[in-house]
Amino acid sequence: MTDFDPANFANVGPKEFAQLVKSTPDDKIAQVMSGDLRGKVLGEVFNRMPSLFRADRAGSTNAVIHWAITGRPDGGDDTYEVVIENGSCTVSETPQREPKLTLTMGPVEFLKIVSGGANPVMMFMTGKLKAKGDLGLAANIANLFDIPKA
Repeated sequence: MTDFDPANFANVGPKEFAQLVKSTPDDKIAQVMSGDLRGKVLGEVFNRMPSLFRADRAGSTNAVIHWAITGRPDGGDDTYEVVIENGSCTVSETPQREPKLTLTMGPVEFLKIVSGGANPVMMFMTGKLKAKGDLGLAANIANLFDIPKA
């Protein structure tokens, strides 16, 4: 598969998805993420997080993380809640708990981060990623998941 087509994402493994994000121009990703397929893309990514979670690396980490993805077609954000507690990871499209950390970024930046194609620290330093709350947790998130490398 060489085309960034959300209709096929359910059949794409994490490594192949990472390669797709890496090989797709930013403007094409932005176009897809500003249209009707945005929810499908975000849903696929967040629904996979629990299966990519590394409980063996989490230790005693208990945290509520809100991921705010900007640039929705109506001008708003999509916010997902990722809860890490008791060695497990759960995801909700409806944040209900007070976050220990809120990460805010655009859709292109989000897909690059979750597919291992961008350096989150550099994105934070250049303002493309905003982190509010526990910055130590922010620095450690990547270690808690098997992030594919394209």
